Amino acid sequence: MPRALVGLMFFPRGGSSHVVRALATALPAKGWDVTILSGHREGHGDAHRFFAGLDVRPVDFTRALAAPDPMRADPPMHPSYEDRPGAPDRIFASLDDELYEHQVAAWCEALAGAADADVLYLHHLTPMNEAAARVAPDVPVVSHLHGTELLMLEEIDKGAPPEWTEASAWAERLRRWAGRSRAIITQSESQVQRAADALGIDPERCTVVANGFDPERFDVFEVDRRALWQRHLVDDPQGWAPGGEPGSVAYSAEQVERITEEPVLLYVGRFTAVKRIGLLIRAFARAQEASGSLAALVLLGGHPGEWEGEHPLEAIEASGAHDVFMAGWHDHQALPDFLNASDVIVLPSVREQFGQVLVEGMACGLPAIAVNRHGPAEIVEDGRTGWLVEPDDEGGLAAALAEAIKDGPERRERGEAAREVARARYAWPSLAGRVSDALERAVIETQH
Repeated sequence: MPRALVGLMFFPRGGSSHVVRALATALPAKGWDVTILSGHREGHGDAHRFFAGLDVRPVDFTRALAAPDPMRADPPMHPSYEDRPGAPDRIFASLDDELYEHQVAAWCEALAGAADADVLYLHHLTPMNEAAARVAPDVPVVSHLHGTELLMLEEIDKGAPPEWTEASAWAERLRRWAGRSRAIITQSESQVQRAADALGIDPERCTVVANGFDPERFDVFEVDRRALWQRHLVDDPQGWAPGGEPGSVAYSAEQVERITEEPVLLYVGRFTAVKRIGLLIRAFARAQEASGSLAALVLLGGHPGEWEGEHPLEAIEASGAHDVFMAGWHDHQALPDFLNASDVIVLPSVREQFGQVLVEGMACGLPAIAVNRHGPAEIVEDGRTGWLVEPDDEGGLAAALAEAIKDGPERRERGEAAREVARARYAWPSLAGRVSDALERAVIETQH
């Protein structure tokens, strides 16, 4: 059985980690022996727990997070494609040559034994690619883009902020790693030309593999809504305020009781600026007034202590929105229950490179409300499986929310269509077959 070493530099947190887990679970059925090399941190971001049941080799960042400079620890904290002031994972484009070499050296050590693999399947373009070139130069590499690296590179090409002092060097590195890869996997057709333009590669080298869902877990089933929302918002709350721990935001049973009688709009994700949580809350306040109907908005996610710009609680207070609930961060395994206790999945992000949660929500029979750009524009069919609105269009988003709240029959009809589309296009077992084909081609091309 050929061996694939799957690499993820980051500790499990964002969408790419869910993709890694799903594909690592599905690839053995396609004939691959899979080992995962992943970042790790104790608590939120535990690779052992996240990849339970899989062969995982963690690189522990826990001590780095407590170090005076996480980038100089051993091993160093992973950097980020996002520039978040004060974050321990500083943006790649700010790291100088010394810190770059420190990253590469750490991953060279972590990749010990990589030369015995048949293929290296590396997620994102990171110093792990450089380490692979140094310790296993004869092993083919397949690189899987998740979009965030393209966003940083496009920002550099437009004109990097002055604090991105090493931007040009990192742009050259990303292009070099892409050029060395036997194949590039992108999440959507719209990413192919973007990747070709940004990385200087032939579009023919790209294979499109959408993010998917586990059809055995994400489907329509009965959930006791009252019990679920009581448990997660009252009995064991996980919502958090600025400076507060999970559970610092809780609700009364009387507040939660209304959720069982109202349509529930569900947002799932981090509290980063591109997600536009504040915009969603303000649009929801307008939709409540316009629809004349009661509804609830639940925010599921927000990695504890991590947010950019306006915190959701500030937006709630400023907008006067009511029936907005912060449910906190939960493991992915809990998501099907939350989806089946809701009526609409909402993703107002203006730069979502794919939008896996849309697919997962649609698989559970929810219509989607999203922005008509990038991945969501390819996933959601406006008028059939959900609503698409323009980026940063608060009025348009409010109108879509109001229609979804008020028109129950239309909401359910679009939800039924969404489930059919999701199951036909985005189930992981069939998507894993495309990844397997790309890995096999890389191995064969190397042998010849």
